[in-house]
Amino acid sequence: MPLLCEKRGHVAVLTLSRPEARNAWCQEYNERFIELMPRLEEDRDVRCVVLTGDPAGNAFSAGADLKNPKTHVHESVASFIEELPSRRRQSAIALVTDFAKPIVAAVNGYAIGIGCIVTYCCDMIVASEAAEWRLPQAGLGIIPAQAGTVRLARWVGKGMAMRAAYGFPLTGDEAFRIGLAQFLTKPDALMDKAMEVANHIAALPPLAARLTKESLRSGMETPLPDAVLGDLYRFAVLEMTEDKAESHKSWRERRKPAFKGR
Repeated sequence: MPLLCEKRGHVAVLTLSRPEARNAWCQEYNERFIELMPRLEEDRDVRCVVLTGDPAGNAFSAGADLKNPKTHVHESVASFIEELPSRRRQSAIALVTDFAKPIVAAVNGYAIGIGCIVTYCCDMIVASEAAEWRLPQAGLGIIPAQAGTVRLARWVGKGMAMRAAYGFPLTGDEAFRIGLAQFLTKPDALMDKAMEVANHIAALPPLAARLTKESLRSGMETPLPDAVLGDLYRFAVLEMTEDKAESHKSWRERRKPAFKGR
């Protein structure tokens, strides 16, 4: 099973695991994302997800499996157009992008091609000093799919996204400096730091954490007055939750809150 899932308290850890191929992408990844993401979204015990690569592969993911002759090949224009709606809905990129709960990427080596783009779909990134992002598609006669460069531009701006689009690598230190990665660690401390971040998020009131993500994600793509209006509704809804009452009461009583996601 090339995509592993392990629950650690309120955090689910997803691991891209094809160490013999540096965790290169394969169709089984998509199939497992299709299977797992709805299940994790419905599991009220899971409050945050960490996505990483099997350390035995010395990479987050080496990207598309170019050893497979069917990679980047379509039978015809017609078949591509006919299959496109289902491919868009059932791709790992769409499932990660649209996931309602916070996702933290823990990048521990090469993140190449689609293995690079999927990190841009997460909400925060913890980078190892050994991390390196690459978009080699232009050199292969194609472009980064799934709006890969546009996603990166929304993190770090047009200039750095254009640089990456033409194949220049981005190191862990650079990613942290320009804001792509929010945390930078030594390689052997990566998962400890990723779990620290994820556990911090998981300790928040789950509904508030969920709507915080929704507010930022949707607000970045709407005019500011509409974003303000949307947040007024989210704020009002959260005011009526049990967790909001518990957080205020526990603060007054100077004790640790017990959140239930209600």
